[in-house]
Amino acid sequence: MAEQIYRPQARRSFLALGVGLAVLSLSACQLVPKAGPQRPPEPTGPETEAPETGPDRTEGLPQDLDRHRIAVLVPLTGANAGVGQSIANAANLALLDSGGDRIRITVYDTAKGVDTAANAALADGNRLFLGPLLSEDVRAAAPIAARSGVPVIAFSNDASVAGGGTYLMGFTPAQSISRVVRYARTQGVERFAALTPEGVYGRRAGQAMIDAVNRGGGRLIGMQSFDRGIPGLRSAIVKLNTQGTWDAIVIADSGRTAVTAAPTLRNGPSSGARILGTELWSTETGLGKTPGLRGAWYAAPSDTMFDQLRTRYRARYGGNPYRLASLGYDAVLLTVRVGKTWRFGRPFPEGELRDRIGFTGIDGAFRFGASGIAERALEVREVTAAGTKVVSPAAREFD
Repeated sequence: MAEQIYRPQARRSFLALGVGLAVLSLSACQLVPKAGPQRPPEPTGPETEAPETGPDRTEGLPQDLDRHRIAVLVPLTGANAGVGQSIANAANLALLDSGGDRIRITVYDTAKGVDTAANAALADGNRLFLGPLLSEDVRAAAPIAARSGVPVIAFSNDASVAGGGTYLMGFTPAQSISRVVRYARTQGVERFAALTPEGVYGRRAGQAMIDAVNRGGGRLIGMQSFDRGIPGLRSAIVKLNTQGTWDAIVIADSGRTAVTAAPTLRNGPSSGARILGTELWSTETGLGKTPGLRGAWYAAPSDTMFDQLRTRYRARYGGNPYRLASLGYDAVLLTVRVGKTWRFGRPFPEGELRDRIGFTGIDGAFRFGASGIAERALEVREVTAAGTKVVSPAAREFD
């Protein structure tokens, strides 16, 4: 029986199974429902089981002789509870869809103390961590897991936390910037510019831009950071305009920022330049309502499988998942796949994560490189008046 448990203190997953989400078997046993509290409009909690107690129990969990224990570490309370709950719900769906009867998932609430959650997960005998979500939580949990030889598959997009047994499932700016710049080069774009926000994401996006243009054989005309807000953004564009003209400009921030920047860019010396975006744009709708953004390109994971996941999720939990829910689903299916050769009572076979061919999940093909960061096959979309269209599909597999 596939099983997911919620611990009272803190607890809260890949589609390399060769079939699509729409035809995955629901052969796993149903959980005995003890529904958690609903907090509309946030996603509803999945079915849970109360921890068992008794002389042959460890920290309230039954001893397992024929199942691997996996910990999902996400925030279930506080400001990020909606995202964490959504990831946990999707992890539960993956367990049911895959018939993962060799795996027991327990969910730990990192918002109540990530150190406490990580140590409780180890005490409960978990041999793999899925999560945490936030980079600071990954930094805290990773060394605790490493001391016990437990790998971490985190949901963060902060590349600095990867390595040393920590793997990153999150979407990083380097992935999308590299993809959209590479596509632009195939379309004859040579001269590039970039606007990057102040902060860690902006700094990483800026370095990704430099690397992508250099690899692609283009020229980086100028790059300018900005303070978020209309005055800071407009000031940065004015400064950037003094550095020369370009054929395309990357706005390494949200679609809302691009909406704000477009009119000013269209009135500058590079008014005809192609606007490029990052994966952050994929969560926003209505970008095409801004005329200056029509024709813009950005790279993101395909939504085809996620749309099917959304339908299943809505039917089961009565609400829509956050887009990051796919990370929880894919991480569990990855675990189920590796679990086919994982011997009971042995450490998680970490080497299986570094499969050169890679895996396929809700978000398409991905694989972990030597750095521990997921390399992803992304599609390129073009903003249109009616929404978006795919101008360069994602690769189905890696070379």
